[in-house]
Amino acid sequence: MSRQTSNSVYRACIAATALTLGASTVAGTTEASPAAAPAATAPSTTLAQWHDQKLKFDYTGFTALYTCDGLEGKVRQILLNFGARNDLKVRATGCDYGSNRPSKFAWVTAEFSALTPAPDPAPTDAVKANWVKVQLSPNRPTFMGDGECELVEQIHDLLQKGFALRNTDYRTRCVPHQVSLGDYSVSTEVLKPAAAN
Repeated sequence: MSRQTSNSVYRACIAATALTLGASTVAGTTEASPAAAPAATAPSTTLAQWHDQKLKFDYTGFTALYTCDGLEGKVRQILLNFGARNDLKVRATGCDYGSNRPSKFAWVTAEFSALTPAPDPAPTDAVKANWVKVQLSPNRPTFMGDGECELVEQIHDLLQKGFALRNTDYRTRCVPHQVSLGDYSVSTEVLKPAAAN
């Protein structure tokens, strides 16, 4: 083998080795190591304050009939799910056949406190809160059932006035005397105390 050929082979070997090492280095930098995986970020907190209110709505049911006691319990669960403080009071009156028999009509009054964003500077009674996603749809939460579209439709204004909401998608397609698949679906974010999350 000539000296020139030998030098050419030697240079080719060095170039091939460099390419192999370079490829290994590049491949090594593109692999995500477990230590480099982004950590789950904790929800950011914001300052909020409790706002007391007394709100009302009328219920007329064609598909789902409630007793006054049952309607009070259902509204209470919905308000708690949206972040109302535990000391809330719900009263349903006007049921046709008394408080223990299902009725088409009722008048509902709710007294409750809910969190609203605190002004700047924050008052001394401000609390730390997080924006939390909540849903209302059949079985979400588990206390919600099929056929409750009319209640979700008619409580809409109370929820909108009573709570600080953001990123809200509120859909109802109620047909009297019918239970339809996906006839109501609510998804929104509400303020809840940070310690409760």
